[in-house]
Amino acid sequence: MVDNKQQWKAWVYLAPAIVLLLIFTVWPIINTVRIAFLEGYNATAAAGGATYHFGFGNFKKVVEYRGFLTCLKNTMLLCVLTVPLSTALALLIAVCLNSIKPLNRLLQTIYFLPYVTNSLAIGMVFAAMFNIIGFQYDLPKSESLGIINNILGVLKINPINWVNQGSSYAANIAVLVIYIVWNALPFKILILLGGLQSVNKQYYDAAKVDGTSKVRVFFRITVPLLSPMIAYVVITGFIGGFKEYTSVVGIFGEKMGPVGSGADRPLNTMVGFIYDSIKLQQGRAAAAALILFGIILVVTLINLYVSKKRVHY
Repeated sequence: MVDNKQQWKAWVYLAPAIVLLLIFTVWPIINTVRIAFLEGYNATAAAGGATYHFGFGNFKKVVEYRGFLTCLKNTMLLCVLTVPLSTALALLIAVCLNSIKPLNRLLQTIYFLPYVTNSLAIGMVFAAMFNIIGFQYDLPKSESLGIINNILGVLKINPINWVNQGSSYAANIAVLVIYIVWNALPFKILILLGGLQSVNKQYYDAAKVDGTSKVRVFFRITVPLLSPMIAYVVITGFIGGFKEYTSVVGIFGEKMGPVGSGADRPLNTMVGFIYDSIKLQQGRAAAAALILFGIILVVTLINLYVSKKRVHY
């Protein structure tokens, strides 16, 4: 405890951080809520003295916008597909890493590298990997394939149009899911591995004495003891999934879809929708941000409710 007479010193030390938080975090949140309820708000016009009525018109425009349901569907689909898959893979990899003592630290570093790599750069690499026309310019165009299609060719599988013009929606989503899962693994592995290393070894010793199978040990000991960490990575995974945007831009560019597809930003997400609206319709962007916040809040509350029933502390 800080002595009451010395508390002013603590506040002085905290003052710069508090001021920065108020300016760059608290005020933008308050201002976003305010703008969302100012119908047809435009920052340029507001600076010129224009006034706006309070109402729910911005929310109505968001819901009625023809691309809103597409953005919501893409966001929901990516969350539903990537969060369970990335969590399951992270758990399996963490268990394997925990059992490999000699190379544990080296492998942890290797698995964590994607987390500190620029997302857009990774997206461009994935776009090249899944490209049906790669960088092998010495080959005929019909035979010039990205690394993934070259691997499929070795397996006697015909090349698949993943991200180029004419590719299917399912192929596009498959590439995004692979990218997002791969990009999400490092953080989840780190959290789950830390949880594994804090588990009391007596549980495993007792199971070994009883001759319990490894599968039963995994589901009866490892998973229950790691349930708080699993709940945490699932909740943060959904929060991050609903904010997905850079993966689509990195792989498909600003068109948010295959070049020449003809569709209007077919792979756009809720965050992409907000960015699109910021330029000219700040009120609609703010309303979309609040809608996204509401969706994330509801999903988080559901996860917290389920975790109370399933998590063992």
